[in-house]
Amino acid sequence: MPGTRLKHVILWVGVLLLSPIWFSAALSRPEATQQTASLAGQLLVATPEMSDPRFSHTVILMVQHNKDGALGIVINRPLDELPLAQLLDALGQDSTGVDGKVRIFAGGPVQPQIGFIVHSPEYHHTGTIDIDGRVAMTSSPEVLLDIGHDEGPKKRLVAFGYAGWGAGQLESELALGAWITVPEDPSLVFDVDRDKLWDAVMARHTIPL
Repeated sequence: MPGTRLKHVILWVGVLLLSPIWFSAALSRPEATQQTASLAGQLLVATPEMSDPRFSHTVILMVQHNKDGALGIVINRPLDELPLAQLLDALGQDSTGVDGKVRIFAGGPVQPQIGFIVHSPEYHHTGTIDIDGRVAMTSSPEVLLDIGHDEGPKKRLVAFGYAGWGAGQLESELALGAWITVPEDPSLVFDVDRDKLWDAVMARHTIPL
């Protein structure tokens, strides 16, 4: 079973790196209108009332939200942890001098062949998008090589797929109590044990201001 999962991960990454557009087709960035208070940069947290099993106990980093819809990355569904050199070799990339491992996450049910790297904001490359000044996202596959040569972002999360909503859909789900929102914190995005992340975020939501 682990070998099968590894092959699936490598297949997904292989499709990703062969694509010149990476996730740009999925991610556009029109500005939020006055009628739409953007949740970009917030954490979207599934409540116990969430009826969709695909999102049970999920924590989602919101990347885009405007009148046309929303896009976010699930950050607490790890798939596997792979040696980066092994991953690069499998993709036909030069792994000379590469060290360390990379953790792969299921970012959501939409287009799981599309890859996203959420990372700390000090790293900039072609395709880097600043989400909120404290967390960023990069689309260039060269970030994997930079990570392997200790030149990449200090903190990162590699995910495949995303969660997406059409116009007004997320607002309706929020009104039904399926989600709550919590201010984004880099420690929640990168550091907290993924098995404990949902509880940690829910605890922050219930702390009185």
